[in-house]
Amino acid sequence: MAEKTVATNGQNQNAPSREGTRSQERYVTPPVDIYETAGGLVVKADLPGVEKENLDLQVENNLLTIRAKPTHTSAGESVYREYELANCFRQFELNEKVDQSKISADLKHGVLTLQLPKAEEVKPRKIEVRVE
Repeated sequence: MAEKTVATNGQNQNAPSREGTRSQERYVTPPVDIYETAGGLVVKADLPGVEKENLDLQVENNLLTIRAKPTHTSAGESVYREYELANCFRQFELNEKVDQSKISADLKHGVLTLQLPKAEEVKPRKIEVRVE
C-alpha cells in the first residue's frame, strides 16, 4: 500500500497550466500507523474531533481516500480560540492483494481503524502432504 495524492480537479498533472484560484479550505494530512497482520493490513489514523457524520471513506480505482471534518465539541459559544480545526485528507493506493470489498472501519475516541483484509488468493495456506 503506497500513499498517493492525485489531482482532484480532473486536470492532467503533467500538462502545464496556469495556477487557478486556490480554495480557501485548508487540509492537513492526518498521521497514520500501518500494521501487517496474518489477515491483512491495519491502518490507524488520528482524527481528533471527527464524528462519524463528518467522515468520508471511499475506495475507487484502487485508491483509498480519507476525508474528515473535525468539529469543536465543547458546549457553549467560543469566546476566544487560539487554533482552528482543519479538514483532513489522505489517500493510499491499494494493490490487488487487498480484498477491497471487505474493508471495514471503526472510529473510536478520534482514532480511525481500518481493516484491509488480504484477498483469499494471496493468503498463505498449508499444503497437505500425502504419504503413499
